Amino acid sequence: MILSRRAVLAGLGALTASFRGTADEALTVPSGVTPEALARDERFWATIAGQFQVSSDFVNLENGYYGIMAEPVRRAYHHHVDQLNQRSSHLLRTAYKPHADKVRRRLAGLLGVTAEEIALTRGGTEALQNLIGGYALLRPGDAVMYADLDYHSGQYAMNWLTARRGVDVEKIVIPEPATRQAVLDTYERALREHPKVWLLLLSHLNNRTGLITPVREIVAMARRHRVDVIVDAAHSWGQLDFTMADLEADFAVFSLHKWMGLPLGTGFLYIRDGRLADIDPLYADETYPVSDIRSRVHSGTMNVAPYLSADAALDFHQQLGAPVKQARLRWLRDRWVRQARELGDVQILTPDERDAYGAITAFRLSGRAGEADNVAIAEQLMSRHRIFTVARTGMTGGGAVRVTPALFTSADDVDRLTEALRAISRRPPPPATAR
Repeated sequence: MILSRRAVLAGLGALTASFRGTADEALTVPSGVTPEALARDERFWATIAGQFQVSSDFVNLENGYYGIMAEPVRRAYHHHVDQLNQRSSHLLRTAYKPHADKVRRRLAGLLGVTAEEIALTRGGTEALQNLIGGYALLRPGDAVMYADLDYHSGQYAMNWLTARRGVDVEKIVIPEPATRQAVLDTYERALREHPKVWLLLLSHLNNRTGLITPVREIVAMARRHRVDVIVDAAHSWGQLDFTMADLEADFAVFSLHKWMGLPLGTGFLYIRDGRLADIDPLYADETYPVSDIRSRVHSGTMNVAPYLSADAALDFHQQLGAPVKQARLRWLRDRWVRQARELGDVQILTPDERDAYGAITAFRLSGRAGEADNVAIAEQLMSRHRIFTVARTGMTGGGAVRVTPALFTSADDVDRLTEALRAISRRPPPPATAR
């Protein structure tokens, strides 16, 4: 069925008019206050915490996996689920596609790119797999490279290129403790020693320790070695204050359901103008012409309610502002890390260099670097102290526990963590048979 332009616009207008539940709840950020000063204002952040429905059963310090929706977004999402269920394919065939184009334009504006350079996906992982699998410039005998701290699904997709493209895979190790200069030296040495590398996966902010890599400098370094870079920014956008100009990469992926506050199942990929031909269309799909970036994604019939709710989430993000979010998350991280360092046997894996971390930081206790050790520590934090964290593996020095505060996290919450760490670090580890 081919619908007229009038029908499409009528559908979009009806969709927009049918939900106006957030305008009276606009956040007010005090004027004349620096983000760093506002980060310490617990009264202000208590009002922000009131915008989230958070379980009172435990303190949630595992907010890297999924960043829950603020209340205006949750209500919008529930409304749009109902609208989708009521209007069915009429909504999909009239209102959704022009709305998706509007979302692309808005995301592009925030990122400082054009809408034609981004394509919506069901998350950062799908975007990452599409770019890695679709990178068309590899030939048998070439090589690709990633680091031990890169996202596991990205590593798996790079490994798959051995069978798909006939290439070798080079894996590098980020040193512990990491510093900005040590990271730069590691990539410079690896690129120099592996001249067959054509493609590099690079995490802007990795999901294991939260280390921020100096992406712009590494991208420039890679170009000198004629290496393309796919930047994984799934964890950084919305947690940090930056645009695409700060990364300078030709290819990147983003998640929207982590730090931008959209419902689960949202993300996008970026391909710089002029580089589209270097990524194959996905499954030779013909829904869009090969000159359209959307031909690099094919998700089938998906739940569109998350993207119909995008305006509410992006409004919330912009009302607070990326600099304010970044400052608060770093302040919470600094607060618990400073106290944890005083305990003596707590090793913080994420450096204190200002541009090297955001909210996410990992720790391990002295002599307890095994995977089972850190699973046990996370379990103790939850069972004995009602604090939820997650054990992580894959780092060169062993396993660790990842701590990730959120906008609704209070100073009391992170203080509670350090009190729990004080108790756990004093307690001897359980016998090996009990692990």
